[in-house]
Amino acid sequence: MKIDVLLGLQWGDEGKGKIVDVLTPQYDMIARFQGGPNAGHSLEFNHIKHILHTIPSGIFHEEKVNIIGNGVVIDPVVFMREIESLEKLEVEPQKNLFVSKKAHLILPSHRILDAATEAAKGSTKIGSTLKGIGPTYMDKTGRNGLRVGDIILPGFRERYNFLTEKHKVILSQFDYSYNLGEYEDEWFKGIEKLKSFRLVDSEHLINNFMERGKRVLAEGAQGTLLDIDFGSYPYVTSSNTICAGACTGLGIAPSRIGEVIGIVKAYCTRVGSGPFPTELSDKTGDKMRKQGLEFGSTTGRPRRCGWLDLPALRYSIMLNGVTQLIITKADVLSGFSELKICTAYKINGEITEQMPYDLSGEKVEPVYTTLEGWDEDITKIHSYEALPPSFKKYIEFIEKETGVKVSIISTGPGRDQAVFPFPL
Repeated sequence: MKIDVLLGLQWGDEGKGKIVDVLTPQYDMIARFQGGPNAGHSLEFNHIKHILHTIPSGIFHEEKVNIIGNGVVIDPVVFMREIESLEKLEVEPQKNLFVSKKAHLILPSHRILDAATEAAKGSTKIGSTLKGIGPTYMDKTGRNGLRVGDIILPGFRERYNFLTEKHKVILSQFDYSYNLGEYEDEWFKGIEKLKSFRLVDSEHLINNFMERGKRVLAEGAQGTLLDIDFGSYPYVTSSNTICAGACTGLGIAPSRIGEVIGIVKAYCTRVGSGPFPTELSDKTGDKMRKQGLEFGSTTGRPRRCGWLDLPALRYSIMLNGVTQLIITKADVLSGFSELKICTAYKINGEITEQMPYDLSGEKVEPVYTTLEGWDEDITKIHSYEALPPSFKKYIEFIEKETGVKVSIISTGPGRDQAVFPFPL
């Protein structure tokens, strides 16, 4: 049995949480493979909105196994709060949640380092979520980090103190005041909560599942255009958000990859700094933001909005080997008389359909194709045939330009708000 991978194809916030929740009944295991509490996966059912940061989006299905993989970085405080929120909803995560021993821990000093370095950048800041993600991955690659498995070994407190002292030396170079003690008490409470879960060698568990013919879905965080290698560097996250990241983030061989399910909004959004060729800094962009409730689920920051960018989407499809597309937030575009789709870039007078090395600056000009919009409310439509003709033309245009079929269209935040034109 192969593992299917679900990931975002834009700058994150594509609606992966809802889609994972919808697809979970078809799988036996949901495994998160990268990122950390900088992610915010939103799910909505029973008239309640649930936001998950670290825990896989299949957690509300108690009969399914959920794994936080080795590629994830975990803040014990955020983890503890997520668990408490789930327990208030009468979800019992201890029953079906496993945590990789090889996942790295975000220390209180990592969060302080993140804030200090971002503040020092001034106008050149990258828009970090200030969750300590970057410094944690730096310690991981620098072979200094602490892992989940370390919390059950002798000498953990000494190793924690050693790394924290090292961080204090680095912080002394910044003009930044902090109080480490106010974070530490709750952090160690989070460590105790983490110890109450099944800490496992997740790579063995996942591969054994597949050997037994069980279906596994790998859940990514952020989006392809935020990948540390292939995103709009340096305005990126600190992990590999692309399909290859599922291999290193879960311990699976590339030959075990099955379907690659790419999630894309019907338009584009971005949080924080960085290039955004199709950004709309006008009333149209404001309307998009208002109708889409485009505010970060982790930071609360307003998202920048713009038209769909096909050169960027084709780039993401190429990098990931996407086999099927899922379009989300299609309902947000209802009420626009016309819709634009960027089909190419004009750079220094030259037309190209490829993503350039540098997207920033005024030299990248989007080339648009204009399509007819629709006024109908599509939030209660459940069949492809019932969708407005102009909406179907919008979807068909995307399929033709990308060469990939659309298997699901999300028409609202609820579990039941979806259309399946080309069944999975």
